[in-house]
Amino acid sequence: MSRDLIVFGEDWGGLPSSTQHLIRHLASQRKVIWVNSIGLRQPRLSLSDIKRAWKKLTAKKVGNSATMSIETPDNITIVNPTTLPAPRSEFSRNLAANWLKKQLLPIIEKHNLHDPILWTSLPTAVDVADKLGTDSLVYYCGDDFSSLAGVDHDTVSEREEELIEKADLILASSETLVHRFPEQRTQFLPHGVDYSLFSTPAPRADDMPYNRRPIAGFYGSLSEWLDYDLLDAVISALPEWDFVFIGRACERAQALTKHSNVRLLGPRPHHLLPCYSQHWTASLLPFADNAQIHACNPLKLREYLATGTPVVSTPFPALSSYSAYVSVVTTDKEMIRALEEAQFQLRNEQQQAAVKPHTWEARAEELERWLDAL
Repeated sequence: MSRDLIVFGEDWGGLPSSTQHLIRHLASQRKVIWVNSIGLRQPRLSLSDIKRAWKKLTAKKVGNSATMSIETPDNITIVNPTTLPAPRSEFSRNLAANWLKKQLLPIIEKHNLHDPILWTSLPTAVDVADKLGTDSLVYYCGDDFSSLAGVDHDTVSEREEELIEKADLILASSETLVHRFPEQRTQFLPHGVDYSLFSTPAPRADDMPYNRRPIAGFYGSLSEWLDYDLLDAVISALPEWDFVFIGRACERAQALTKHSNVRLLGPRPHHLLPCYSQHWTASLLPFADNAQIHACNPLKLREYLATGTPVVSTPFPALSSYSAYVSVVTTDKEMIRALEEAQFQLRNEQQQAAVKPHTWEARAEELERWLDAL
């Protein structure tokens, strides 16, 4: 009988993360208590933080598939805890951990979990790891938290060191991350892909430019880890192209609208992304050269490849497995040339075949074996 799971992750219901993809598949054989984000930094007096705090305070404390914005297996229970985000002092850490324990134990007992494993994608959950009656601890690391924007680096780094010491199994999503952890307790688990979603022909989105001009597109977080100087130069040099960006935009990204051929469309649901990426001329991965990108293994890389559309990317380590199917560029002139060549490329079935075996189902099957061995 498979052991059940208590999962500390990001807020369930947005664009699916790797943790959500994996847990949805694991849930076919297990009951899951999913604990929405307990935070990686203390809130600030900003409008966005105030809105986020209010949303958490007013959210239904326990949810299910009927209350979530994306399809959720029936045996995943979503919990919206009230807590202190990323506490720093010993006193506040104990207070927050005991507060979480008081909220979670009744829910765990109600669902009668079988020998549960505690899984966390957030180092800050280490404070409650010994308080929920679990015998096994899994740390799933998908980012280099020491370089990740928007976190309290000192606090999170300290918690991560404790988590590494306590974890029975560490899962790392990139080879760069693998080398940071103890070899005997670490497994490399690269991201998968919903191959069927991204390879099956989808209708063209109504809000895509439709003027018979070529389109370069990107979806994801429009944050500071993109190379905006590169994008500015390329966009300026290709006025006959449209550039489409999907996602929440930081100030640098918003500034791209000074170009008349740029469209910022805002976030879109995950299941609708093929309606864009299958119909633009080339998919972009215009990452900056920094520590965060060196450690990343972006989900969108395999999703882009699954569409068969040409992919143009700046270099980063996780790209090496698919470099034969990607135009890797380092300068604006190289990106311009790669985009111009993409206009004459047909749907690439070889790149689709390269990612077809690497589905989330296949990743979850491999993961099942490691969890069963705990």
